[in-house]
Amino acid sequence: MANLVTKYMGIELKNPVIVGASNLVTNIDNIKRMEDAGASAIVYKSLFEEQIQLENLQMFEEMQEFGHSHAEAGALFPDIEHAGPEEHLMNLRKAKEAVDIPVFGSLNAVNFESWIEYSKKIEQTGVDGIEINLYSVPTDVEIMGKAITNEKIDILQAVKNAVKIPVAVKLSAYYTNPLYVIKEMDKLGADGFVLFNKLFQPEIDIDKEEMRFPYNLSNHDESRLPLRFAGLLYNNINASICSSRGIFTGEDVISMILAGADCVQVVSTLYKNGIEQLKSIITDISRWMDSKDYKTLDDFRGKMSRKNISDPFAYRRAQYVDILMKSDEIFKIFPVK
Repeated sequence: MANLVTKYMGIELKNPVIVGASNLVTNIDNIKRMEDAGASAIVYKSLFEEQIQLENLQMFEEMQEFGHSHAEAGALFPDIEHAGPEEHLMNLRKAKEAVDIPVFGSLNAVNFESWIEYSKKIEQTGVDGIEINLYSVPTDVEIMGKAITNEKIDILQAVKNAVKIPVAVKLSAYYTNPLYVIKEMDKLGADGFVLFNKLFQPEIDIDKEEMRFPYNLSNHDESRLPLRFAGLLYNNINASICSSRGIFTGEDVISMILAGADCVQVVSTLYKNGIEQLKSIITDISRWMDSKDYKTLDDFRGKMSRKNISDPFAYRRAQYVDILMKSDEIFKIFPVK
């Protein structure tokens, strides 16, 4: 019988399949179903500082709309503080109490001080760890890439100094050299890396001539990027490697572990195939391991990493070299009509 136990950020998990942050986990019944279906841990929906700021502004504007409608009234409503992050933290605490598997908080802050403040508040809910989402959407042509990298490294160091629970960093791949960024963060004691964020990209509605931001689930092809970096990072950092994006089946999880990942996060497959998909994923991993006579994940983890394969170019190649050298082969795959 295959043993699927693994470790993430020093925490023992019964298998490598973690449910990533999404709206699915805001429902306690869903969380319990995920645990019953075999999820080894859950990352609760992110606390977004930007959302809190917008809600504060909206509340202020609504309260002030008629605040001076009478000559003798300085304000129609008394000053009432917006709940801020408190509702989110209350729900996070309830999620942690509802299941026996580890629950991790997730944070998207804006201001440097907020990363520290909210990280402390998340820790106080009793969660097992925290995932900080560090990415940057460049909008200023004057900002150097090094400045962005240094800012993210400073945030990690501040959060690590502020809390005692493990801290994972969820990164985007949009750095000149993500490997350097990860290595520098690893030196600061990051406990895990989640590879990678899926950033929303805008579209333009040409009829209404306005911006729109469609919600797009991941597709399977997106798994190739985290697989590449799992294979490159294996045995090169102390932190745990958690692959994310485009992971739908047990085969996908097995590929990530062969590359060098310690665990994975799944979201889109649960939206598309339902929460019970977790059972299928875990069953498929066990069956494959039994068929290969692997007793534990460590028996094959990193077997296909850059360190352990004979092809020195497998993880360095960025072009379809084989197809370029045999240009006629592509027409057999995609016949021209």
